Amino acid sequence: MHAWIDHLITLLALPQYGLSTVFVVSFVSATLLPMGSEPAVFGLVKINPGLFWPAVLVATAGNTLGGAVTWAMGLGTHQLVDKVRHSSSHVRALRWLERLGPKACLLSWLPVVGDPLCAVAGWLRMPFWSCLLYMAIGKFLRYATMTAALLWFFPGSMH
Repeated sequence: MHAWIDHLITLLALPQYGLSTVFVVSFVSATLLPMGSEPAVFGLVKINPGLFWPAVLVATAGNTLGGAVTWAMGLGTHQLVDKVRHSSSHVRALRWLERLGPKACLLSWLPVVGDPLCAVAGWLRMPFWSCLLYMAIGKFLRYATMTAALLWFFPGSMH
């Protein structure tokens, strides 16, 4: 039984499969679905250390594009959110986001609040390309830092 798991892990670590898997997992995890993509990035890099930068860049691209989809979802739900517009926490959050503008999307990497932040940026009709740039910067820094830290804490080869 372990042989097929080892074979599957080795197969997914190949650049032609592993990087596409990292892209899909990173994309999906940037939507409002509650999942993280760091284990996929770490697993690929742990098995194939030469893919550190390609994995970080592919994860950044997938997660940023997923953030763009979330931004578009926020833009599309503008009318729905108008119904709860006057709650005190909603008003405070909107003021904070409006004050920061697209730079708030640097925080899109944060767990729990990062993905909804992208949606709210779209709902507020913040400039798409500026938001996308800040999302990409924040997500790149997260993947580079998290993957490097995990490799430091768990050194050595799996083979």
